[in-house]
Amino acid sequence: MATIVLTHPDCSTHVNPPGHAEQVARLDAVLAALEPLALETIKAPFAADGDILRAHPKAHLDSIRRAAPERGNRRLDPDTFMSPGSLAAAFRAVGAVVRGVDLVIEGRAANAFAAIRPPGHHAERETAMGFCLFGNVAIGAKHALDHHGLNRIAILDFDVHHGNGTQDLVQDDPRILFCSSHEMPLYPGTGYPDEVGAAGNCLNVPLRSGTEGPEFRRIWDEVVFPRVEAHKPDLILISAGFDAHRRDPLASVNLETEDFAWITGRICDLADKHAKGRVVSALEGGYDLVALADSAAAHVSVLKERGQ
Repeated sequence: MATIVLTHPDCSTHVNPPGHAEQVARLDAVLAALEPLALETIKAPFAADGDILRAHPKAHLDSIRRAAPERGNRRLDPDTFMSPGSLAAAFRAVGAVVRGVDLVIEGRAANAFAAIRPPGHHAERETAMGFCLFGNVAIGAKHALDHHGLNRIAILDFDVHHGNGTQDLVQDDPRILFCSSHEMPLYPGTGYPDEVGAAGNCLNVPLRSGTEGPEFRRIWDEVVFPRVEAHKPDLILISAGFDAHRRDPLASVNLETEDFAWITGRICDLADKHAKGRVVSALEGGYDLVALADSAAAHVSVLKERGQ
């Protein structure tokens, strides 16, 4: 088995207005950085409606379909837009995570990385926001539970912004542990420690502006990873945002590329112990192209090393 990358050209047909932080060039930079790793890359399938309906009501799916413009951009909120290619891109993003879950659980891949856009961790049950249309990773978790019969899943989110959407989609399911570290105060203004979820399954760890690698590592080692150990997940899903890098323009956490390699290795340690090594990671944020490319390559390099 090996590490598999899932992506699709449709993910580049989601075009935000000029000057928008979430741009096509992000995915181009990530895919270029992964090329030297010589990993098997497969085209993400188009998600079925039923995949999306595991997490979102039909009214939300219908509203996203109706919002897709025939030309130009349509604004869904101050930060979130759709273009003519956005609907296909969003369905491919969900499809990438779902197929990644299938490949890993069925033993056809050691682990998987979904190189996708639009991202997903801000999309709430009935609200597209924060550049996100559907909850890609949350849908993958629910697919693993419903379709594959797993008992416990952990979603680990190290994006610098709180994954409010993922939290909204899983907070009533005790089978899914959601853990997020994120800068605070920062968009979207959620993720306080007392937000534990209706099922008590959410762990939110705010980071101060200026947090550097040693403190970030200490927090994950002392606060987050013990909670994952106690949950004993059958599968670990990662919301892999790289905007906590010191170069990123949208936040003020000062991680280095090596910190993303470190956290990936530690997650793989837990996956080896509890989940038969099963990890599926999906791209979220990261808005400095150099930092994004370097960090994603470091992240996937560790997945490749651990999957051999």
